Amino acid sequence: MNLHACQYRRSRRKQGAGLILARKATQEPDAPASFWSKTVKGTLKRWTTSERDSESASNATKKGSSTQNGSSQRSRQKLGSGTVKQRVSQGSKRGKTIKQTSGETRGQAKSSRKGGRFYWNITGFPFPLGPLLTRRTIRYEVERGSMWTFEQEQALGFSNVTTNVRMTVIKLRSGGLWVHAPIAPTKECVALVKELGAPVEHIVLPTFAVEHKLFVGPFSRAFPSAQVHVAPRQWSWPLWLPVQFFGIFPSSILVDNDASTPWADELEQKIFSSAVGIGPFLEVAFFHKATRTLLTTDSVIMVPQTAPEVSLFVLTKSAVANLGHQTGNYLLRAELKCQCLFLGTGWQRMALQILYFVPFNLLQPARSFAAVSGKLLVSPVLKKLVFLNSREETRRWVSDITSSWEFRRIIPAHFAAPVQATPQDFRAAFAFVFSEEEAAQPSKEGGFLGRLWILNSNSKARAVTEFPADDMRALDGLERILRQAGVLNK
Repeated sequence: MNLHACQYRRSRRKQGAGLILARKATQEPDAPASFWSKTVKGTLKRWTTSERDSESASNATKKGSSTQNGSSQRSRQKLGSGTVKQRVSQGSKRGKTIKQTSGETRGQAKSSRKGGRFYWNITGFPFPLGPLLTRRTIRYEVERGSMWTFEQEQALGFSNVTTNVRMTVIKLRSGGLWVHAPIAPTKECVALVKELGAPVEHIVLPTFAVEHKLFVGPFSRAFPSAQVHVAPRQWSWPLWLPVQFFGIFPSSILVDNDASTPWADELEQKIFSSAVGIGPFLEVAFFHKATRTLLTTDSVIMVPQTAPEVSLFVLTKSAVANLGHQTGNYLLRAELKCQCLFLGTGWQRMALQILYFVPFNLLQPARSFAAVSGKLLVSPVLKKLVFLNSREETRRWVSDITSSWEFRRIIPAHFAAPVQATPQDFRAAFAFVFSEEEAAQPSKEGGFLGRLWILNSNSKARAVTEFPADDMRALDGLERILRQAGVLNK
């Protein structure tokens, strides 16, 4: 009787706490309750059957049949303004989807959670790039049978601040695969690539950034017959190490506007390089002619209204873990409804931390988030520390891209993709390095798209170049410190 009495009193206290949370949640103006409620319920449902699915997937993998001959399911997805066809690879015969706001649907790539997602990483500076032990991989089909994106979670050290990192794979006319900015080659990731049924011919490192460089070596060892191509002038800090130290043995160094590459008939490339400090900032942009797609790495992004699925999974898991109950409990369902109301705000806070490091107001992030979400933009960090310190090189690179390539969408390596955008949208995102007259004018050689932009200035991928001054304070201070330390040019 005493035990039951204690349990009853404990449950009443938790129920009271849940009611308090509910009252607070109803005052949260930017909480999409129905969406987050469905998301959390879906995640809980997957967790209750995860062990069974994992065991089934593991057994199927051992038989060598599930990866190549497993069932698949197609759905349509909309991110930003671009439309994506997605293919969901399954390690078992059970398929599950997570519904997003605005009717968006994303699929979960199924694999054995006990081995398929394991990847141990303790490298990175100044903190290791997380997750430290496991990484989910999700594959999306952008163009039927010819272009795919692969996404994994990426975190800073031991923090819960995560976003997505993206690898793009294109099938060349030769029948082989061209891989842009490879991600961690977990068993799940490698299996999803092999499911495409074509050999990996080329692996491309389009930047110097460590979060992309770390996985090129391991990925090339997973596909040893592929050639590796890297951006020029590679460097690292605080120790200047050659790419071979990272296990990268390049077949060639990328050259600006190189017409002799094996993919020159299908993909063109333009290199941005600027000596902004102790080492150059490098990024190679590619244009896929057949699909009119611009591939970038870090230069431009679009922050989605809702979290990428890999980050959404972390947000949901944290919310459920904080409850400390078992699924199926009545009090869990009551408190879970309160928790899921806050997940939308959680994503806003996470995105602002990624963009600004130390945003001004994390308690009420709605205003700052509205200033950056749903728009094509240059991240505040790169704008402040790189492009504003190399205006001439930036103008030349942006003008070269917008005057030569008539793309209709952009696939960055982070946040939302594909983004429906034109050369004029891309140029508008960099308006801060152009004069007002130059920024207002479309590219002189923009062709039909340039003339169309004059008639319709309300582009679907609205650009933003100015950020709230309060949010930029930490970056302003960081810039001063880096200049005094000699990391940035004075």
